[in-house]
Parts: sequence; structure tokens; C-alpha cells
Amino acid sequence: MKKLRKDISAGRIDPVYFFHGPESFLKEELTNLIRKNMFLSEEEAAINSTVVYGQDVSLGEIVSKASEFPMFTARKLMVVKQFSKFKKQGPRDRQKLQLEQFIRYINNPADSTVLVLDCDQIDKKDIQKPPFREMKSFRHDFPPVKNPDIFASERVRQYGWEFEPEALKVFSTYTQSSAREIAREIEKLVMYASSKSDEKRITGADVYECVGISKQYNVFELEKALTEKNVRMCSGVSLMIMEREGQKEGLMNIVRYLTTFYMRIWKLHSPGASRLPLSETARLLRMFGKQEYFAKNYLRYAACFTLQETEHAILALQQTDAGLKGLETYPDEKYLLLRLVQKLLQPDKSA
Repeated sequence: MKKLRKDISAGRIDPVYFFHGPESFLKEELTNLIRKNMFLSEEEAAINSTVVYGQDVSLGEIVSKASEFPMFTARKLMVVKQFSKFKKQGPRDRQKLQLEQFIRYINNPADSTVLVLDCDQIDKKDIQKPPFREMKSFRHDFPPVKNPDIFASERVRQYGWEFEPEALKVFSTYTQSSAREIAREIEKLVMYASSKSDEKRITGADVYECVGISKQYNVFELEKALTEKNVRMCSGVSLMIMEREGQKEGLMNIVRYLTTFYMRIWKLHSPGASRLPLSETARLLRMFGKQEYFAKNYLRYAACFTLQETEHAILALQQTDAGLKGLETYPDEKYLLLRLVQKLLQPDKSA
């Protein structure tokens, strides 16, 4: 899998891929990587990418579509999902002719097309029959994730990070063993940990805060509640985080994370920031290496808040931080939190 990813990223793209197995997330990811490295722009990709489903096309129709020339590019991309369910059209002699036609194409594919044949797990007996038998040299297997800890370790290294031993143990315990779930939770972890430390090491505390037992009450749910302007949810999630992490420590973590959150949004309100390439946007937000992927989330977040709302939020966070440092008196941390939420989402009432 590493070699396949490396070759595609380097532009060494084969004319035919046979993606076989139940792990749909990784197949989708590799298909998207092919698409990204085939075309110079999204416009080119949109014009010259086709997705069809096996039950809607026969083998002859796949060959016909794959043989069509691309528009304004050297190659086009054709993806056949659920390929093993291809339509068997007409009498048996006609089906046989289409099968022979398909096998001839596989043995001598068009230079102008990259054909991705994607299907779920095929029975061992069936995979030894045509046309699957003839596709052995193009086959890449995507079995279920058997070792979530190994997969998680490799996945987090793609972002330039690593797990501490305790963190990996906790993560493997509380995360479902599917590539999609693991990838989603690691994306959250890296984003969260990057706001706290530059060491690029995920600790057990990071996992407990983001992935652990209380998935419903973490900074990502808080982030979602903020972008939805949901005062009740924002207050409830924050209080539960504080209940789990300790009143003062929990509030300090919330303030630290949200300060990074709003400062990044504030930067995206600067003139011309929304028109930057994603790599430049990531650099502006101090999101380096694999973190660049997360920059697109902040473009969406920035649309949820005006510049005035963002600046007001930063001031509210500074005031709360001052209270936590003893620069003002307050009844308790819950009071500080609820006042902060009101200032973030209901500035008119808190004025």
C-alpha cells in the first residue's frame, strides 16, 4: 500500500487499477489521490472524470466508455464502483463476446484512460474466474483493518506526528477498527494536539480529551456548537469538559483551544486571505506539513463569523484568561465559562 501511494503521488499512474476488498475508505482515498495527481486543476478533473456503477453498465459499455478520448487533457479518469455487479446484457454468446472484448482491453489498455475498477470482497472461487482472473496483475487488496494500533501509528506518521505508547493503547481501545473511523479520529487528534504543543507527539491526555470515553463532550463538539451559534449546546459541552478535566484545568484547556480557533479565523478575515491557495492558507494559519489538509476547515469556519464577532470573541477569551490568572475576582469557574459563552454567542446581551 505504501508503494502504491508513493507511486501515485510521484505521478507514476497505471492505466488500470483493480481495487478489491471491503475497506471502502482507503479505496476512496487512493482513487482521490489518482485524480489529484492526474489533473492540473479541479476544472480539468471535473470534465474528464467519470463515475459509473457496475449494475448500470455491461463489460462492453465499460470498454466503450474507457476507449473515448478525453477533453483538453492527455488522459481521463473512469471509475467503476461495485464492478463485480456489472450488468450481464443479452444472450450468453453476446455476454461471451463482451467478456473477450473486456479482457482484450485489460491486456492492452488505452493510453488516454486511467480505469479504476472498484469492488467489494469477491468469493475465492469467483475471483479465479474471468474477468477477475485476468486482472491479477492490476489487483490491490483492501481487507478490513486487523491491527488498529499499527494502522493508527502509520496513519498519524503521514501527518508528521507520533503516538506516545500510552496514547496508542488508549486510542486502540476506544476507537472502532475501521479505516474511516480511525482516520477521522486521528484528524481530530492532530488538530487538537497541534493547538497545544509543537512536539508532534500525541499523549494519552490528548486521546482522552478527544477520543476517549466521553466522545460527546470534547472540543470538537464545542467547535461545532460555536459554528452553529448554539448557546445551549456550547454551554452544556463546555460544562461536561470541565466536569471531566477539572473545573479550572478544563476551562483553561477550552480557552487555550478557542483562542487558537478564533485567531485563525481572524487571520482569514484579512484582505485577500480567502483567495490564497490552500498551501498559502495553511502557512498563514501556521499549519505546516500534513496539517495543511485541515486548513480548508477553517475557510468554512471563517464564513460563520464576521470580523467584528471574531474580534469580540478574542477579547472575551482574553478577559476569561485574565480571570483564570487571578487578575479579576469571580465566584467560580462555571460563572467564568457561562459568561464567556454568552460573550461569544450573544454579545448584545453581555454588553
